[in-house]
Amino acid sequence: MKNERYEAGLKQLRALDAAAADGVLSSLETIAPEMARFIVEFAYGDVYARPGLDLKSRQIATVAALVALGNAAPRLQFHMGAALNVGCSPRELIEVIYVVTVFAGFPAGLNGIRVAEEVFRERNISVSWDRDEPARGDRHERGLKALAEISRVSGQDVVESLSDIAPDMGDFIVDFSYGDVLSRRGLDLKSKEIAVISACVARGTMTPQLRVHIRAALNVGCTQEEITETIMQMAVYSGFPSALNGLFAAREVFEAPSPD
Repeated sequence: MKNERYEAGLKQLRALDAAAADGVLSSLETIAPEMARFIVEFAYGDVYARPGLDLKSRQIATVAALVALGNAAPRLQFHMGAALNVGCSPRELIEVIYVVTVFAGFPAGLNGIRVAEEVFRERNISVSWDRDEPARGDRHERGLKALAEISRVSGQDVVESLSDIAPDMGDFIVDFSYGDVLSRRGLDLKSKEIAVISACVARGTMTPQLRVHIRAALNVGCTQEEITETIMQMAVYSGFPSALNGLFAAREVFEAPSPD
């Protein structure tokens, strides 16, 4: 039976991709009609329809989580297409995948690129790249600058904590994570941190890194509400336990004195 939650959820879902959404729902009617109702009422009526995070940011969060999880290519394909429909550019989607690669690994990133390639091919989309981007000055200096801007003291503490056991790993963090990836143009810093938070929550194994990047999200302009909404949305994609763990980590950060 349709109700206000269902109607609100269906409106949100169809705003992403009406034809694909109707196809997903109709495919469930003969085998699991209640699953179709759960998707519409909970995922979109209860979660996506909430204020506090714009639809484009919600799609960035979802794409990041699904790339990080690496186990739901059809859903990732739907949400990449939906992201394009609500204002994400093709390059922004690729940049989200680059960011997630730092936190979920190259296999997850490569799988995400393959799905993006299929979505772009279906829509006859090509991505425009700045070929001079990789050569923007010394990567270590670029990484240090990005680390200071994004993660500040929390990030520097992580790098320094490795000095007695794996100093090269500290260099990898500065040079690759920040110098090669997080400093890239093409995706704003708030969106990058929403992607990082989503990936960390979805994977469920990175609470210390999640705390660092919740602080980083605050540093680059995310509000506590935006961070909380991002984490709550992960209940849909990686389950309630991972979202609850993420919320507990966020509360610790919000209540702690700033380390800067």
